[in-house]
Amino acid sequence: MAAERKMPAAFGKVAVLMGGTSAEREVSLETGNAVCAALKRRHVDVHSIDARDAFIARLVDQKFDRVFIALHGRRGEDGIIQGALETLGLPYTGSGVLGSALAMDKVRTKWIWQSRGIPTPDFLLLRKEPDLESVGDRVGFPVMVKPVHEGSSCGASKVLQAPDLAQAWRVARALDEDVMAERWVEGVEYTAAILGDRVLPMIRLETPREFYDYEAKYLADSTRYICPCGLDAETERRLSDLAMEGFEAVGATGWGRVDLIVDNAGLPWFIEVNTIPGMTSHSLVPMAARQAGCDFDELVIRILETSMTGGDRA
Repeated sequence: MAAERKMPAAFGKVAVLMGGTSAEREVSLETGNAVCAALKRRHVDVHSIDARDAFIARLVDQKFDRVFIALHGRRGEDGIIQGALETLGLPYTGSGVLGSALAMDKVRTKWIWQSRGIPTPDFLLLRKEPDLESVGDRVGFPVMVKPVHEGSSCGASKVLQAPDLAQAWRVARALDEDVMAERWVEGVEYTAAILGDRVLPMIRLETPREFYDYEAKYLADSTRYICPCGLDAETERRLSDLAMEGFEAVGATGWGRVDLIVDNAGLPWFIEVNTIPGMTSHSLVPMAARQAGCDFDELVIRILETSMTGGDRA
């Protein structure tokens, strides 16, 4: 990938928004600290701000020029922060209000994908406990039960049979009023990282755990990340094109990640879009970027550059 295209002074005074109040706060702090360190190494005038505190006043009073959003989950990745920054007239990284809000909503993402013919597993929205009675007939078992508006697999459970549904639903509903049951797809999990108009080399994920849950993502040393992913070039190109189509379909822009599973028959099933992926030691976008010849510091600079091209956000 090309070398850095902008001098540090061109970015002005940069705030990295991190932390916040979502279930992914700790991961966000790790992401934000890694981003700050990278920008400091590139001699950018960067300052960390915890979005749990009175950060709006700080952004205004300290006259920041742009914001690198390193928040994960609700009140950070769902369009709320993006809308506040739009109101302040502050440029920011990544997707705009609409793309952020739609991608954070797993159900609406899947509705859009279904309308576009992008394959995604069947699902059922579980707003009330009586809705659980329809899961077997409408979706079948096993299923993934998860909050509609959370990331990092927070509150997600694999359910093998009907008697276990209620407990899984309660775990998910503790984080979100909207819960979904999604058909379990047996196969190989991949992720497609997107940077600008390019899909980076895909990564294959392998974990001895039942699924790629929070512990597998951030804590376990047993998770394996394979890049190159092992697919033949034509299959990877086809899946990458579908990933980009799914990303753009929800209005996402700048950078992000699309997760999918290829089932045992070789058919792809797209799961979700992540508009602010993690940038931690276990994170996937930096791994894919390295495979494409882009080190972590250069990746952070390229993401920061998306704050200079945000005028075409959906």
